[in-house]
Amino acid sequence: MPIRSRPRRLARITPCLRTAVAALSIAALLGACAIPKHPDASAAPPDPFNPAAAQLLDDTSWVLSAWKHADGTARTVPSKDQGPLTLTLSTEGGQRRASGFSGCNRFMGSYMLKDGKLSFETLAGTRMACVSPGGDIEKPFLDALERIERTGVQMRAPQQMQLVLDNGDTLMFDRSDK
Repeated sequence: MPIRSRPRRLARITPCLRTAVAALSIAALLGACAIPKHPDASAAPPDPFNPAAAQLLDDTSWVLSAWKHADGTARTVPSKDQGPLTLTLSTEGGQRRASGFSGCNRFMGSYMLKDGKLSFETLAGTRMACVSPGGDIEKPFLDALERIERTGVQMRAPQQMQLVLDNGDTLMFDRSDK
């Protein structure tokens, strides 16, 4: 008798097994169809001082947003109302050219990106006399551009560039749409 009851038991369990297998298959298919999470969404922000990041500076424009001295104190920078200090890096014509506004005058020259560091050759500029806050910061700003020790670039929003000088000062720039 026990031999006959085994096929009956299997006959009763088979529909349950089919249902379970079908449910697991559907769950697996639905899980596979779910929208994947982009790997960058939860990633830590990249190191802005990664040498490869500096290569993203070609054909960008920047506005000086902050200047911190090595001791942590802030230097006053002209606001957008007073004419912000700007820096544009262009590769138009196949050469790396820098230009911008230094508080009172316009400046121009060439730049290099080497080993993750932005550097400028001698910068030339117009020679208007100014008696404004922009005139007070112009010479230190142009001097700072010639003393860059490290360059940091953050191209995720908000896009920023940091220039760390050889004296420990840090200039922060925000990306401009110009």
